[in-house]
Order: sequence, then C-alpha cells, then structure tokens
Amino acid sequence: MLRPLAAVGVGLALVALSGCSSETQGQAARFGLVEGASDRAGHMGSLWTGAWIAALIVGVFVWGLIIFVVVRFRRRSSDPEIPRQSRYHLPLEVIYTLVPFLIIGVLFFYTVRTQDKVLARDLEPQHVINVVGQKWSWTFNYMEAGNTDAGSVVTHESGTIEKIPDLYLPVNQSVRFHLNSADVIHSFWVPAFYFKMDVIPGHPNQFDLTPTRVGVYDGKCAEFCGTYHANMLFKVHVVPVAEYNAHLQQLKAAGQTGEVKAPSSVTALAGTSQEGSEGK
Repeated sequence: MLRPLAAVGVGLALVALSGCSSETQGQAARFGLVEGASDRAGHMGSLWTGAWIAALIVGVFVWGLIIFVVVRFRRRSSDPEIPRQSRYHLPLEVIYTLVPFLIIGVLFFYTVRTQDKVLARDLEPQHVINVVGQKWSWTFNYMEAGNTDAGSVVTHESGTIEKIPDLYLPVNQSVRFHLNSADVIHSFWVPAFYFKMDVIPGHPNQFDLTPTRVGVYDGKCAEFCGTYHANMLFKVHVVPVAEYNAHLQQLKAAGQTGEVKAPSSVTALAGTSQEGSEGK
C-alpha cells in the first residue's frame, strides 16, 4: 500500500513542478530561499537545507509508522478481538528518548559551526558602512574618507516614510556594517544575503559580508518596531566598484556629506528624516 501512495506523491510533485518556471523550481530546490547574493549565503543555505532534509526524514519515518499501525492493526470483522496491549517496552522507550537528543545534538553542532562562519570578521574590510535605524526608515553612512575614488569624504543617504533609501554596495568587496538605533529595536535584513541582525538602541552591533552577485535586492526591518514598521524598506544595489564610487561622488555633489549619528540618548527619538539626528 505504501508504494502506490509514494508513487502518487512523486507523480503529483513532478506535475506541479513541470508548470513552474526555472526560477521557481530553483527556489523550490532551496526550500523557499531566494537565490543567495553574499559570501554568507552558502553557509546559511546549507544549514537551512540540511534542517529541512532532517525534518523530512523524521516526518516520513513517523508518517510511515502511523500508516503502518493504522493498516496493520485495524480492526477486522473476522477478528473483533482488541490487539494485545503492552504497558512497558524498555528498549523502545530508551530509543525514543535518546533519538530526539541525538537529533538535537546534531542540529546544534551544525548550527554553531554555521554561526561561527557567518559571524566571522575580516581583518581589514575594504569598506565600512554605518547604518542607523530610526522610526521609520534607515540612514546609511559611507565611511569612505580614505577612498580617493569616492571623493575622500564621508557621505550619507537618509530615508523617510515617504522615500525609500538606497544602499549601494560594491560587488566582490568586503563590507563591515555598524548598526545603531535612534529609538527602538529594529532588525537589518536583506533576504538575498541570508543574513539579518538586530539594531538595538544603546547596543551597537556589527557584521561583515561580501556581496557576490550584481543586482537590486529588497531590504527591510524584520522586527516589529511600531506603527509604520511596514515602511522600513530599502533597496540594495550591488554594483561594480566604479559605479559604487560614482554614486558616492553624486552624494558628495548633492551636499550629503558628514556622518548622521544616532542620538546618544535613547529617549531622544529621531523623526522620519535626518533632521534632528545629524551631528549628535
């Protein structure tokens, strides 16, 4: 009975996938993840896929046992007797106690190993960007005072509820992000990077990564932070280095120079624009 059911399941899956685009099929193969665009994506993707495979193996095994018991021990009209009941089965109890701990131990090992790789720091990152989360948008400070190609000056771009800011990153070059909040807890998340980190007032965070694929990606706040949380969006432009430097030159020409810092006191909430936060 199990073989026909499995065959039907595989057939339905093949029919469903045949009507999907190659992009959708690729996302299905990644268990729902978008295509990665950073050097951290491979580590996170492996952990995600491995966890799903482990869950499916356990699920299929449990479902198989349930179906087997339902079919094998169903009551028949020719045999109305209730099957023999067992109160204790020590070997079985030991197995179903130890196996969950084994599964948890394996997942914990791979989680810690992936965490160490994802949070690894570059000794000398090629670029530094200070990110400020505020109600309800983002400010990006490009700390490029030593980069002559970018104008040898610190530049910034701030968003508002009405204006989604743009974050430009150079492809295949390491970037260190410093995260600060002007008010409440936010969360810096770019799904294509397979990475996010909380932005906590009074507790600066930082992480390093290298964008690996040119394109435009969505960024958002992944922490419910208030009334207009849904407006905390931004666009990430991963571009060649020359285009990255040209964009910073444009910010300089527009007068968007200097660093916009989060207020030193978390009680001084920033507004929806850079006014009131610059220079503090």
